Amino acid sequence: MITLTDKGAEKVREFLAAQAAVAQTAGLRVGVRGGGCSGFQYALAFDEQRDGDEIFEDKGIRLLVDHASLPYVSGSVIDFVDGLQGAGFKVENPNVIAACGCGSSFRVADEEQVSAV
Repeated sequence: MITLTDKGAEKVREFLAAQAAVAQTAGLRVGVRGGGCSGFQYALAFDEQRDGDEIFEDKGIRLLVDHASLPYVSGSVIDFVDGLQGAGFKVENPNVIAACGCGSSFRVADEEQVSAV
C-alpha cells in the first residue's frame, strides 16, 4: 500500500487537472531505478496504467507501481514539500535503511534486491 498526504494529493490533482486529456485514466507512477550514491533513486511521473502494474488509490488519486519497484516502495507515504531547497514530492519510505546526504538516493536492507532493478 502507498498513501498520499493531503498536500501530496492536492498537488497531484493540480498537475493532473493541467493535463485534462489524460486525467481520467492517468495516475502518479511511483517507482525506483538504480543510481545515486546510495543505490536507488525514486522515479515519480504522471503516466498511464501499464500491464503488470499494481494500482493503489488514495484520496481519489491512482498510484501506479510496476512489479519490480513494489518491494522497494511498499508502505511509503508521498508528500509535497515547499522549502528552502525547492519544492517537490518527498517519499517517506519505511524500507530505507540509509540515504545519501542530499536525500536524492537511498538503500534498502535486502542487498540481494539491488541486482533485481
